[in-house]
Amino acid sequence: MAFDLIETLKQLFNNEFAGKAAAQLGESESGIQKALGGIIPTVLTGLLAKAGSGDSGSLMNLLHQASGTDISQLANTGAGIPTGLLAKGSEFLQSLFGGRSNEIAGAVANYAGIRPQSADTLLQTAAPAALGIVGKHADTAGLGTTGVLELLTSQKDKILASVPSGLGLAGILGLGSLSDIGARLSSFTGAFKGAAHTPAHTVHETTASGGNQWVTWLVIAIAAILLLWWLLRGCGAQETMTVVESDSVTAIEDTHAAAPAPPITRESIKVTLPDGKVLDAYKGGIEDRLVQFLQDPDAAAGKDVWFDFDNLNFHTGSAEITPESQVQINNLAAILNAFPKAKIKIGGYTDATGDAKKNQQLSQERATAVASALSAANVKPVQLLGAEGYGSQFAKAAADAPDEERKLDRRISVSVREK
Repeated sequence: MAFDLIETLKQLFNNEFAGKAAAQLGESESGIQKALGGIIPTVLTGLLAKAGSGDSGSLMNLLHQASGTDISQLANTGAGIPTGLLAKGSEFLQSLFGGRSNEIAGAVANYAGIRPQSADTLLQTAAPAALGIVGKHADTAGLGTTGVLELLTSQKDKILASVPSGLGLAGILGLGSLSDIGARLSSFTGAFKGAAHTPAHTVHETTASGGNQWVTWLVIAIAAILLLWWLLRGCGAQETMTVVESDSVTAIEDTHAAAPAPPITRESIKVTLPDGKVLDAYKGGIEDRLVQFLQDPDAAAGKDVWFDFDNLNFHTGSAEITPESQVQINNLAAILNAFPKAKIKIGGYTDATGDAKKNQQLSQERATAVASALSAANVKPVQLLGAEGYGSQFAKAAADAPDEERKLDRRISVSVREK
């Protein structure tokens, strides 16, 4: 039986779930059922729009993150609304709809006759579940970017037709019609497949007098490549990732503002938390600035608010955190425990040297390692909104720049999403 996104999600968000969610939210069961009937295709429509945007890397990274979503409570027991999904819901909705999530929640509320808060909760539950199902299916079936695009393209008509007209989703998304999303997705999928299957051209030396000349040029080319590789590696410079604090608090997630400024002055200070705990830290370091930010009533949290670790390192070429870095991990855990309303996301970055795909993978592994370390340090799961590796895509220093410049691009950052 073919994999059907709409039907799979309907089975997950069934009548049993609707009944328990209604009891939790204080809504009528019929209202919750109607809301889910609009939310399921709406979330999938957001995924179609993202897939058709042309940013296949962002799409695959999103599904990779979502593939680890635990939907067992929904699938096995119908236990209502799991808090584990809610912890990720806001982030995933932001990835799909940007700043339109609240407007969509309001439209769902009006359509189903429930409160906007209830609609928002259902959206935050459905988004990670839907993306998780697609991500898990892609992993299980071994689908790459082309396979995922083909899967979504094959089901776009059913998904778009399932969106209730009463929601007005096209208008919210700034479209004349939802069919525009389907057209963009089909166009991008065709273009992507065409590019992926364009055969490479091999150049052959055909001159009679130089039949073996290609060998000489091959040797020269290999030597040049090796020399270039050696230079880009910084003549054997140490690869351990030294994370440097930025002079600026903000670095926009999607545009990621300029790389951090030169290293901070290492002046030891004491940072006192609201619960009375005192941390040993550095002036201008992440502990100092993060606590000041969380205590400032006028400072607003959001995706554009980032703080860089300044005393966090990894063993060369790995995601293994060095023992001495545990001090700052523990300090950050203490800060989050002292500010229980704070919610953060971890971001990982590398410099521009080496293979971009491997850089992205390493940055993802390192960001995940930091999130895991914070969890092991007793940070509440609801305060950790995920980890994402951006690799070298936002590096500011050139690959052949001095290591002093490139190391500013090698960092782990914390984005404060709520406070």
